[in-house]
Amino acid sequence: QHALQHEMGVRFKGAVKIELAMRYGNPSIADGLRKLKAAGARRLLVLPLYPQYCAATNATTFDKVFDELKHWRWMPELRLVNHYHDHPSYLAALADSVREHWKTHPRGQLLVMSFHGIPKRNLTLGDPYFCECHKTARLLAESLGLKAQEWRVTFQSRFGKAEWLQPYTDVTLQAL
Repeated sequence: QHALQHEMGVRFKGAVKIELAMRYGNPSIADGLRKLKAAGARRLLVLPLYPQYCAATNATTFDKVFDELKHWRWMPELRLVNHYHDHPSYLAALADSVREHWKTHPRGQLLVMSFHGIPKRNLTLGDPYFCECHKTARLLAESLGLKAQEWRVTFQSRFGKAEWLQPYTDVTLQAL
């Protein structure tokens, strides 16, 4: 947070205030918003740290923001960043991270890109998460110069009896 605050201070001559907040932890979204209000913020940019849009993550973050703001008498201007799964800077950071890892660890035959799982029903109801994960993976593979057989997408973290997005990471790793 401090490095980001410093960078924004340099770029915008101190006119930007950064507050980190969490939906289910501390500092809470309400606490972060209240700090921004106390600092006199009149324009807010809400950037969930979820690159791929999912109703269960990004949308619930926005719900928490709106839950707090609905009690304010003077609503600030508001901008929401829904997703950035295919933003060039995000993809460059991912590619740099993989290349950095490959400098100290031998490159394997296959790069497994494992994303958090969600119930398959969410996809059939129109949630774009699955498609955005695949697009991120494809663009990352392209930037790394990987051939189709050198990378794979999987999904982890399934709960309950419902079918979740597949292929499952654990099953894929066992098969490999």
